[in-house]
Amino acid sequence: MDQAVWLPVAFAVLMGVSILLYVILDGYDLGVGILLPRATPEEKDRMIASIGPFWDANETWLVMAVGLLLVGFPTAHGVILSTLYGPVAFLLIALIVRGVAFEFRAKAGAPFKPWWDRAFFAGSLVAALSQGYMLGLYINGFAGGLTAHAFAVLTALCLAAAYAFIGACWLVMKTEKDLHVKAVRWARLTLGAVVLGMAAVSIATPLASQRIFAKWFSFPEIIALAPIPLMSGAIIVGVWMMLQRMPRADHSLDFVPFVGAVLLNVLGFTGLAYSFYPYVVPDRLTIWQAASAPESLMIIFAGACFVLPVIIAYSVLAYWVFRGKATELRYD
Repeated sequence: MDQAVWLPVAFAVLMGVSILLYVILDGYDLGVGILLPRATPEEKDRMIASIGPFWDANETWLVMAVGLLLVGFPTAHGVILSTLYGPVAFLLIALIVRGVAFEFRAKAGAPFKPWWDRAFFAGSLVAALSQGYMLGLYINGFAGGLTAHAFAVLTALCLAAAYAFIGACWLVMKTEKDLHVKAVRWARLTLGAVVLGMAAVSIATPLASQRIFAKWFSFPEIIALAPIPLMSGAIIVGVWMMLQRMPRADHSLDFVPFVGAVLLNVLGFTGLAYSFYPYVVPDRLTIWQAASAPESLMIIFAGACFVLPVIIAYSVLAYWVFRGKATELRYD
């Protein structure tokens, strides 16, 4: 097959997988940061301990996704980031503040530690809101006007709630005792916002483009795609029923809500990817129009095929080594 045909598709897949892994992995530790103010000082330490071995590596997938966009689709990179300059700036500032706060809270004296906890919360919240706002503008094809920005605000709030939900599910899996009970309650409260966000995106996406509407509601596509919303609904009901039966004394099924949250993200992302393919800039640039020269793509693709297994390997190792419930936070 011609390299000019399959290489852009391969890069789009790699970029999509990187974005999905970022949303899932950094999503739960952003969610933990958003939930931080609702915990006691001792519980905050345990929450930080639950994400401590993972949070920095989780952001690797964001770097990978943006890097693939830059080198694989430079034209689209310029269009997207120039249009989203404001929220991207807020996102980067928030991630910097969050990273600094994570390190400094461990070294600050007792009078200053609460301030770094607040900075960690603020950085997590602003990062989540910025990502949600960018998603809302992207779904609307970067259209201007009050309606588009109002939808972006709604998407921002719902994505922050979705991160709080997956973060709560992570804490359900990683904590015990009073914090575990609180995490179950947080997961129940935020699940409704997840349903609202998924419904809003599902309605707005086909309405934003006649092409997307036709992809979802033409026959036989509507039958072939029916499992996506049906499975999403079944998972939401299943997670809700499981949360209603928690906490459990044996903790044997504490992983189930988190697995359900991960599956919801996968299904939601699959729906969005199908909706916008083959466009990398909605209804303006396809992946082939925006792609770099095949010779450049082949060199970068070879490098990605080496780097990706390394990232996956050390991530799997970290999650295996630090499996089980989070322990006491110590820095000695």
